[in-house]
Parts: sequence; structure tokens; C-alpha cells
Amino acid sequence: MPEETKQELLELVKAAQTLIKDTERRGQKEAPLEKQTKPFSKDLLPVAEKLTLEEVRVQLGDCTRCKLHLHRTHLVFGVGNPKAELIFVGEGPGRDEDLQGEPFVGAAGKLLDDIIESIGLSRDEVYICNVVKCRPPNNRNPEPDEIETCQPFLFAQIACVAPKLICTLGKFAAQTLLKVETPISVLRGRFSQFKGIPVMPTYHPAYLLRNPSAKKEVWQDMKQVHAELCRLTGKNIPRKGR
Repeated sequence: MPEETKQELLELVKAAQTLIKDTERRGQKEAPLEKQTKPFSKDLLPVAEKLTLEEVRVQLGDCTRCKLHLHRTHLVFGVGNPKAELIFVGEGPGRDEDLQGEPFVGAAGKLLDDIIESIGLSRDEVYICNVVKCRPPNNRNPEPDEIETCQPFLFAQIACVAPKLICTLGKFAAQTLLKVETPISVLRGRFSQFKGIPVMPTYHPAYLLRNPSAKKEVWQDMKQVHAELCRLTGKNIPRKGR
């Protein structure tokens, strides 16, 4: 990974930690819900040392920073290899994830497992997380203030793992990292960048369950992910399928 990219990731972690500590100092856990959300700022001074995923999870705590905590069963942080070369970022927990406290464990999770295996990897070899860590009621879309509140923790997760490549699943993950409002149908199939890291947006597995014909487009996206991952790592990773 280029030194410039490492430095940018480190600054993201430091900024996220500063925001988290500032939130705790101000007692925002006990503040009214409408006052709990504080946006991530790239202007925060990098004054803290690098976090680990475990430390990010501790800082997140039993989060009540936005209204999503009111309806959750479990907070869903992330799962997988803490030093993964590939991260998958989804939208938010669904019913099964909320019940089990782990991302992508329902029908969409099984499909994601198949997608990961198609490029010669396993669930344990990648890292999987979501933009928001609590299930939106009735699986509605996450709202802007909820995304903004969770964003520092997502950025910190990415910075701690320091992957070679990111694959976003669905429009909210892609739009959050890329800071665009472009539809996922336009974003998918081509690489963009997040802090120097290649990002491949593709459709969410839940969308594929409703629209099976889109699987062929995701397979084309994943072939690009596989090729780029092999190039960046120098590894020859056998993939399944054609």
C-alpha cells in the first residue's frame, strides 16, 4: 500500500477517535436524541494514536447516538479477518443480523458467501461490515443523520483493516464512501477510490434475491474485483466460474 494512502487512513482513524472522545466528553450519550448526532469532520486534528478494531468497538459501546438504537436487538459491528485485503461494506443489518449480532447471516448473507467463494476466498478471509450498525425499523433505508452518526466508526474500521480493495454492496455503501448521489446502476462495474483504496460498487445481495437477473452483472463486477485483488497482492487466487 502506498505510503500516502497509509497516512490518509491513519488520519481517518485519528480523526474518528478524536470525534468519539469529544462525543464522550460532551456527554452526548445522555443528550436528547436530536442532539446526539455529530457529523464526521475531516478537519479534526489527528491527535490520537492508531486504533485497533477491538478499540473501535469499545469506543462504539452500547451506542445510543442516534434513534436506531431504540429498535435494535443487537448492535452489529463487523466480522472477518482484521487484516483482510478485501472489505465488503453493506448498508445495515436486517432482521436476521439484528437477532444474531453479525452482518450478512440471512438469505442475503448466504448469497454473499457464494459471491465471496466465487472469487476464491472465504468469509473468514475478508472483512464484512455495514454503514449503520443498528437495524432500521422494518428494514427501511437508513436516514442521512443515521449514516452521518455511524460514519466515523465505518471509516475507523476501514482504516484499522487497511485493505487493498473495497467492494460496496448497494447504493448507500457506495454513496457514503464515494460522497456522491449517483445511482448504483451507474456506479457499479467500474472502480472509484476511497482515500487511495480502489472501490468497486455492486448490487446488494438482497437486491439480487429480488432481481436474480442482475446476478450476471455482479459476476462481471466480481471478476474485476478478483483481477484487481490479484494484481494488488501479487497472488494467484483461483476463482470459481467463468
